[in-house]
Amino acid sequence: MNRIAFFLSFKTFLLWALLGVLSLGKAQCQGEKFILLKRGNNQHTQLRIYPGETLTYKSKALGYFVSDVVVDIDTDYIYLSENILKPSDLVAIDIRDKDPRNRSLKQLSTLFLGAGSMAIALEGINNLYRENRFYINPGLASVSAVLLGVGIGLIPWKYTYFTLSSKNKVQLVELGM
Repeated sequence: MNRIAFFLSFKTFLLWALLGVLSLGKAQCQGEKFILLKRGNNQHTQLRIYPGETLTYKSKALGYFVSDVVVDIDTDYIYLSENILKPSDLVAIDIRDKDPRNRSLKQLSTLFLGAGSMAIALEGINNLYRENRFYINPGLASVSAVLLGVGIGLIPWKYTYFTLSSKNKVQLVELGM
C-alpha cells in the first residue's frame, strides 16, 4: 500500500512538473509589445515603454502634456486608457522618470553636494575640537564651495523631453508570433 501511494504521488508530481515546463515554454513564445523611442542608432539612448506603464505626452491636437496608461500597442496605433494615438500625432514625450541617465546625474549631483558639505562640516568640527573655536580654512572653504556649486548646478540638468524630429523617432514594436 505504501508503494502504491508513493507511485501515485510521484506520478502526480511528474504531471505537475510537465505542465509547469509547458506553461513556461508558452510564456516565452508569447510576443512582446513596446514603444521604442530612438535617438540615433545608439542603444543606450533608446527607451522602451511597455503596456501598463504611464505615458506623458503632448500631441498635435493638444498644446499641453497629458498622462495616460498604455493599454495595448498595435502596428499603427497606441491604445491608451482614455485615448488612441498614432505615432505621427505625438509632438513630445516626457522622459524624466524613464531615462536611466537622469538617475546617474542625480547620483553625481548628490555625490558633489555630499562631498562639499562633509568637507565644511568635518573641518569645522575638527577645528572646534582642536582649537576650541569654529574656524574654516579659506582654501578648503573655496574647494567645498566649488563642490557645492557643481552639485547645485547639476540638479536642474536632466533629460526631460523626447521631442520628435528627424533624429528622434518613435517606433511601435511587436515581437513574437
